[in-house]
Amino acid sequence: MTSLAALVPMRHHSQRVPGKNYRPLAGKPLYQHIIQTLLAVPEISTILVDTDSEPVIAGLRADFPQVQVIVRPEHLRADDIPMNDILLYDTAQVEADFYLQTHSTNPLLRAETISRAIQTFLAAYPRFDSLFSVTRLQTRLYDAQGRAINHNPNELLQTQDLPPVYEENSCIYLFTRQNLVRRRHRIGERPLLFEIDPAEAWDIDEELDFAIADFLMRQRSS
Repeated sequence: MTSLAALVPMRHHSQRVPGKNYRPLAGKPLYQHIIQTLLAVPEISTILVDTDSEPVIAGLRADFPQVQVIVRPEHLRADDIPMNDILLYDTAQVEADFYLQTHSTNPLLRAETISRAIQTFLAAYPRFDSLFSVTRLQTRLYDAQGRAINHNPNELLQTQDLPPVYEENSCIYLFTRQNLVRRRHRIGERPLLFEIDPAEAWDIDEELDFAIADFLMRQRSS
């Protein structure tokens, strides 16, 4: 039977949104939303939370004893530590055939979407060696020099007729430890792009994001 471990990194310190991971959103600490979502995904064998946050650790042990806590070591706690270094450490702690990484800052992500991503990836593996979620963009994009990236400025197509480009939205990554070790990156050489609805892909990076996610979550629950 295929084993799949879900990894959720949660730092105590947040530069732009203080106390983000354990701050209340729509009536419960932010981190609880993604944990409850992952618990509803039948393909996931184990849920691992990598954190240095005492409020998160205490909350998980009290409310989610089935979740395994990995206390982040001191040498991986600085703001500039690459996520791939953290994932290399975490995947060495618990063995699994595949790993799924997401974030507590994606509270609107649905269990059904995660399940569909896993099924899509496993059906395509090993033709595709990894998966990451993306958001479709059909808008006129320019580089810093004002040069058009994805359209001809002399041909004003409707935006819905533009060829789409895709933004990595950091909601879902699927990979093996072997590829992670070899490439030191969670995205492999033959990745599968998995499109998800922008309404689920809201990532909390600023105070405004937090307020919007709180509003959308309350709307969903009403």
